Amino acid sequence: MFGQWRSVAKEAVDRALIMAEFCCFLHVIPNYLCSSTIVHGPSMLPTLNLTGDVVIAEHVSHRLGKISRGDLVLVCSPQNPRKIVTKRVVGMEGDTVSFFLDPNFGDRYRTAVVPKGHVWIQGDNVYASNDSRYFGPVPYGLIQGKVFFRVWPPDSFGPLGKD
Repeated sequence: MFGQWRSVAKEAVDRALIMAEFCCFLHVIPNYLCSSTIVHGPSMLPTLNLTGDVVIAEHVSHRLGKISRGDLVLVCSPQNPRKIVTKRVVGMEGDTVSFFLDPNFGDRYRTAVVPKGHVWIQGDNVYASNDSRYFGPVPYGLIQGKVFFRVWPPDSFGPLGKD
């Protein structure tokens, strides 16, 4: 009788370990390796569609310091920490960045130096993007991932490189 309980207990522990491994797998893959996300809005036109693209972002490069100018990144918004935005890295720490104060009206521009530990991000559509021109350089730690592939819509399926 004791042997039967031992067998049942061993089976329960084995199944619990399998479930624990599966739960770890479900946590690690989207948080530390790669994940999909829906990107919509006008700020990244014409690179990404207004109505929404499904993109794949990897979450390793930014942890290794492998983000560079021209990369598309997912960033935790400095204005609303619950929101993740997709922007292009325009400047790295130490870079001098010049930008128009209002690209719709006039030719007044400002110059800023990106401080250490920060990046300068902008949307590809300068006329409709809320980015570093408004909230300044973004701490490198707010970068959540590097976008590298578009999976939807089907006619735009493929890699997203530096533009």
